[in-house]
Amino acid sequence: MSAQTDPPAARGFSAKTAIKWVLFVQLAIALFLMGGDLVRVLPQLAWPSSQPRFDMPVSPGDQTRRYAPSDIPLDGNPDRPFQSTGDMPSRLAFVAEADALTITGQIAPGDAQRFTDFMNGSAAGITRVRLNSPGGSVEDALIIGQHIRDADYDTVLGAADICLSACPYILAGGVSRSVHVDGQVGVHQHYFGANTALPAFLAVEDIQRGQGRVMTYLDAMGVDPLVMQHALVTPPDEIYVLLPEELTTYQFVTP
Repeated sequence: MSAQTDPPAARGFSAKTAIKWVLFVQLAIALFLMGGDLVRVLPQLAWPSSQPRFDMPVSPGDQTRRYAPSDIPLDGNPDRPFQSTGDMPSRLAFVAEADALTITGQIAPGDAQRFTDFMNGSAAGITRVRLNSPGGSVEDALIIGQHIRDADYDTVLGAADICLSACPYILAGGVSRSVHVDGQVGVHQHYFGANTALPAFLAVEDIQRGQGRVMTYLDAMGVDPLVMQHALVTPPDEIYVLLPEELTTYQFVTP
C-alpha cells in the first residue's frame, strides 16, 4: 500500500495575490499623478491672480494684468464695439473687405483649417490682416501665421485692438507688422497639446517641446525669441503687456 502524498505547499504569492498587488501599484501611481495635477491647479483656484484688471493702464515695470480669455474688459471704438472679450466670437470670425481681412475672436482648435478654407475662396485682393483676439489655440495660431507669411500679407493691430496669448504668433506672420499706440499685445505661459491636464512630468516635456517650436517659429518670422523671457515667467491666468518700445526691440513691429 503506497504512502499518501501530501499536497504541494502553497506558493508565497498566488496569481490572485499578484493581480491584487499590480492593481494596488497602479492605483498608487494614479493617485500620485492626480496629486501632482492638483498641486499645480489648486493654487490657481485658491489664490487667483492679484494683478490689476486688464483695462488698467500699463507703465514700465507695471505690465502684468489679470487674464481670462472670455472676460477681458475692453475700451472699444465705433468700428470695434466690443465692451468685453465675452462679446467676441468664441472662435475666429473672418471678414474680407477691399484689401483687408479682419480676424476677430478667440482662436479655437480647427480655426487654422477654417482660415485656409476661407482664404481659398476669398483671398483675391487681400494684402493685410487686421487682428483683434484674446488668443487661444497655439497650434492653430502658428499655422495661420505661417499661412500669412507664405501669402506675403502684412499684419495690423488698430486702436483698441488686442492681440494676446497665442494671437501674437499670428501677428508675427506678417511681412510688415504695425501696432497702433492704443493697441495691446500680450504674452504669457501656454498649455500645449490637446490635454491641458497632463501629469506633471508629461506636461513639462510637452511645454518644453512647444516652447522650442514657438521660439523657432518666431526666429523664422524675424521676431526676437527673447520676447519669450516675459512669457515664461507670466502664469496662464495673467498676461504681460508689451510696451511700444518693447514691440520695437523684439521686432514685433517692423520699420
